Amino acid sequence: MLRFLLLFQILYTVYQGHYNFESGVPGLNLPNALFLLVLVMLRFSGRPDEVEPKAFMRGPLLFFMAMLVLAFVIAQVRAPGAFMVDVTYLKNALFSPLLYFMYLHCRQDLRNTRLLVIAVMAVAAIAAVQAIRQGFDYGIGTYVETHRASGPFGSNYRDANRAGVYYAMFLPMFIGLALFLRDKRWRIAALGGVVLLTMALLFTYSRQAYFIAVLGLAVLLLRRSVLLAIVLGATLASLVGFLPESVTQRVEETQQKGPHGEEKVDESTASRWEIWAGALAMWQANPAGVGQNRFKDEIGHYSAFQHFDAHNFYVLTLAEGGPQALLALLLLVLATFRLGAWLRRSMPPDDPEARALAIGFSVTALCMALGNLYGSPFLEGNVMGTFWILCGLLERYMLLKTRQVPASTALVVSGADRMIERFPLAARARGLPARRP
Repeated sequence: MLRFLLLFQILYTVYQGHYNFESGVPGLNLPNALFLLVLVMLRFSGRPDEVEPKAFMRGPLLFFMAMLVLAFVIAQVRAPGAFMVDVTYLKNALFSPLLYFMYLHCRQDLRNTRLLVIAVMAVAAIAAVQAIRQGFDYGIGTYVETHRASGPFGSNYRDANRAGVYYAMFLPMFIGLALFLRDKRWRIAALGGVVLLTMALLFTYSRQAYFIAVLGLAVLLLRRSVLLAIVLGATLASLVGFLPESVTQRVEETQQKGPHGEEKVDESTASRWEIWAGALAMWQANPAGVGQNRFKDEIGHYSAFQHFDAHNFYVLTLAEGGPQALLALLLLVLATFRLGAWLRRSMPPDDPEARALAIGFSVTALCMALGNLYGSPFLEGNVMGTFWILCGLLERYMLLKTRQVPASTALVVSGADRMIERFPLAARARGLPARRP
């Protein structure tokens, strides 16, 4: 029963906005109720945990949550509004990161932990199928602003950027598996996921997501082989002409011609810069921040755009929570990078699956950080929830994996040997594996 609930929560985390049910209790929705149910079952399961996770992200996560609470207090003191609305906003902001702790301590063995990781990937592929269907229903001949696919992340085109960030964020996991796994069946399955998420990403028409996906692909290809990166890069560049015309139209909108032929950015890009300038002025006028969920109410005083989102979560955090909240956010992002580095260091030797997951997650963490530079989905549970779940699951997965490797088989590599490993022929002469992380 516990395993079923853990699996169902992964699925519903992404689809919570698509299938929303009221609990009848103010401030309590179905994701919260499901979380509490799983928490109770974990508490009274009576099953001892096989490992004692260190929770690498505990400190940064708790610090970030504390800064969210402080921003809530600032909002109530400085500009009190609808109290229950603010409480619900705070609750939703705090809820999603808690999934990291739940799945880190989910008390599942290696087999079931691996199954949960597969479930996270499968849900991403299912969400991609929905966006693909929307894209084909809209048509791909000519770009139309209102014909952008949002998948399960919203009801209209305004949520397409959020969907694009999600697909770009999880795409490296599939690419990593396709590049580094040895089992042919799983590599084919991973390639299928790459195709699905790439198509879904294209139909969101999110230029930010396009950039993130290309960067993630480049990093993974370079990690696999410089020659492979060059060959595939040239191949993909030659295939640009085969993209749907609507996609190329969307990309070309970034640079436009002025009335006298001069180059200028499109209105969407220019408006973001003006909003960010207004956000900086907002922070200068309120050094401690204007308070949580107050940006849209205040931005009209500092720019020509009223009731607009910041379109950059780092800027939004500075404006609403002050430099202390921005510091907490940056430390949390850094913690995800550190988790990726720990996964790469801890993976057992000659384990292609662990290597693929570790390297794929490292790039996924980078894509997550970039996804909040031109948007602000960081507190959106349906976008970020499964990312936090993946953080907890992969930390647990690697701990369980390393328990299976006898200490005598652990590979100790000196600094000089690590340098030699970068050169395959020299490494082979020394009897060392090439291209360790």
